[in-house]
Amino acid sequence: MPLRFTLRQLEYFVAVGEAGSIAKAAEQVNVSPPSISASIAQLESEFGVQLFVRKHSHGLSLTAGGRVFLKEAARLLADADALHDIAGDIAEKVRGPLAIGCLMTFAQIVLPPLRMKFERAYPEVRVRQFERNQGQLLEMLQRGEIDAALTYDLEVSQDMVLEPLMLLPAYVMLPAGHRLATRASITPEELVEEPMVLLDLPYSREYFLSAFQQKGLRPRIAERTADIAVMRSMVANGFGYGMANMRPLHNMSPDGKPLVFVTLQGNIRPLTMGVLLPNAAHRTQTVQAFVGHCRRFVLEQGVFGTGHAVK
Repeated sequence: MPLRFTLRQLEYFVAVGEAGSIAKAAEQVNVSPPSISASIAQLESEFGVQLFVRKHSHGLSLTAGGRVFLKEAARLLADADALHDIAGDIAEKVRGPLAIGCLMTFAQIVLPPLRMKFERAYPEVRVRQFERNQGQLLEMLQRGEIDAALTYDLEVSQDMVLEPLMLLPAYVMLPAGHRLATRASITPEELVEEPMVLLDLPYSREYFLSAFQQKGLRPRIAERTADIAVMRSMVANGFGYGMANMRPLHNMSPDGKPLVFVTLQGNIRPLTMGVLLPNAAHRTQTVQAFVGHCRRFVLEQGVFGTGHAVK
C-alpha cells in the first residue's frame, strides 16, 4: 500500500525538529501551530512511529527514531528542491527555493530592499534569508545550507567564488564634536591613543586591527560589541571611535545622535562586497538571476556610503 504523506508535512516536521517547539516552527514556516501538530500526528500515524517526546515545559524532543527520520526527511526535501532547480533549468525559468545569507553588519541596509525587488521580479522564487557573521556564512555555504551569501572577501577559500559588487574602503566613525571630526582623513597613528569601540566579529575584528598591526601599533580598545548598531550608538555617546566599511544611509546613530564619518588613511585594503557562491561548474537559473539582480540593484541604488560599484 502506498504511503500517504506530503512534502509539506515533512517540511513541518523538519522545522519542528530543528526548532525544538511547534510555536517556533510555526513562526518560521508561517503556518498555525494546530496545522503543524496535525501534520506531525498524521506522519506518526502513517509510519507507525513516535517522532517526538512531548514535554510540557521544554517543548518537544526527537526520539531516537525521530532523529533518523529527521535526517532522511531533510535529505528528501533537498532532493525535491533539486528537482525544482532542474525543472527550472529545463524550462529556463527562475523558480523554486533560494536560501540567501547576508553579513549581519550590513544586512539591515542592503537585504530588505534587495530581496523585495527580487521577489517582485521573480514571484515564483521562494526566498529564505539568514543574517550571520562571516565565519557562520562560510560554514553554511560549505554545508550547502545556503545557496549564496552577500558578504565581504574575507577568508574566502578556493572552493568558493565571489562575484564582486562594490569596493568599500574603511572609514572611521566619530561622535559629532570630536577633535578629529573635521579632518578629511585620519591615520592609525592619530587614533592609537584614542579609545576604540571594536566591532568584535570573526574576520572583521582581525581586518580592522590589521590597520594598526601592520604599523607596529596597538589600539586602545575600550569597548567591544558584535552589533554594529550598538557600536554606532556607543560612538555617538562618546565611548570611543569605531571602524567599518559599509556606511549607513544617514549620519545618525540608532538613538538619534549625530555621527561623523572620516576616511581611514593607510595601507588597509578596501573590502569587496559581493555574492559569495560555491565554486561549482553549474549554477541554476535562479542563482544566476539573483547574481544579475544584485548587480542591477547596486547600480540603480547608487553607492552606499563611500562604496563604489564594480562594473
